[in-house]
Amino acid sequence: MNTAKERLLKIIDEIPEQEVDKILDFAEYLKVKREKSLSEDLTKASESSTDFWDNDIDDEVWNDA
Repeated sequence: MNTAKERLLKIIDEIPEQEVDKILDFAEYLKVKREKSLSEDLTKASESSTDFWDNDIDDEVWNDA
């Protein structure tokens, strides 16, 4: 049984070059979309981790340090 990647490569080998460009454009779009999503997830994670330290008790302790 062929994997999806193998099937895609076979299709790419069989179609005209201008159609390959369309597949490439779509693949690059998916890559950018995934990278943007990862970046947004990391931003949200860092914001939530800094919220942990934003409280009156820690502020008071660090003010006296």
